[in-house]
Amino acid sequence: MSELGLFLRTRREAVTPAEVGLAAGPRRRTPGLRRSELAGLSGVSIEYVTRLEQGRDRHPSAQVLSALADALRLTTSQRVYLYRLAKGADPGFTCRGPGAEVPRTVRPTVRALLDRLGATPAAVLNRLGDVVAATAAFEVLVRPLGLLDAARPNLLRFVLADARAREAFPDWDHVADEQVAALKHGPFRADPQVAALADELTVIAGPDFTRRVEAVPGLPRASGVLRLAHPGAGGLRLAYETLDLPADDDQRLVVYLPADAATEDALARLTAPPRPPLRLVAG
Repeated sequence: MSELGLFLRTRREAVTPAEVGLAAGPRRRTPGLRRSELAGLSGVSIEYVTRLEQGRDRHPSAQVLSALADALRLTTSQRVYLYRLAKGADPGFTCRGPGAEVPRTVRPTVRALLDRLGATPAAVLNRLGDVVAATAAFEVLVRPLGLLDAARPNLLRFVLADARAREAFPDWDHVADEQVAALKHGPFRADPQVAALADELTVIAGPDFTRRVEAVPGLPRASGVLRLAHPGAGGLRLAYETLDLPADDDQRLVVYLPADAATEDALARLTAPPRPPLRLVAG
C-alpha cells in the first residue's frame, strides 16, 4: 500500500455514514464508509477507489482528488497533504535537494524568540525530532522525565525506545502515533537521513515503530492537549501549538501552554526561580 492509499483508507474509515447523510444499517462491519459508498459520493468508480487504496494507481487527476476530498470532508491541511501525496509519489524529487543536512542549530533570532518566551515551555525540533534548542522552562519540565539524558536529545527515540516514556505519557499510544506521523510528513525514506533514523528505530523499537509506519498517515496534529505524568508536578495537561519555521530552517517550534488552572499553578511552581537561602543576622 502506498502512502496515498493509506491516507485515503484511514480517512474513509474515519467518516461515519451519518456525517455524509447515509444510513448506517444494522449489519455494517466496515468502520466508517464502504468503498462503494465513497465511490458513489465522489462519482469515482469503486474499481478506481480500490486501485488508489491498494497503491496500484498513485497519480489521480486533480478532478479526482477534489471529488474524493469533498466526499471525505477533508480539512484544508488534509487537502494539501492529499495533493502532495499524489503529486509527490515519484521519489525522484525532493524540495530539499540532494544531501541536505539536518539543521542542529537555530538562527539567532529564533534563539532570541525562545529567550523572550520566558517561563513558557517551548522547543525547536528538526525533521528528525532532535531537540535543537529550548527554553529554560522546557528543560525544567522534561529533564526529570529523561528526555534530555542523551547527548543529542531526540523526541522520537525517547517516545518509542525509552521505557520511561510510557510512564511519562499516559496516552503513550497516541503520542507514539503523532511522532511517527511527524517523521513521515516529509519525503520520509526518500530522505537518506530520515531513512537512517527509520532503520535505527526498526531495530531498537521494533513493531512499536514498524506497525505505525504501515498504519499511520504522515499528517500529525499541529495542536492538541498532551497529558504528562510529571514526577515533581504530578498530572499535567498541556495545550501545544506547532509552528513551522521558514522552509530554509527546516524546523518547527512547539510551544506548551497550561490547559487548565491546576496545570497553570503546577507549572508556575515548577518553573519559579529558586528562592535565595535565608541568612542569619547576628543581633
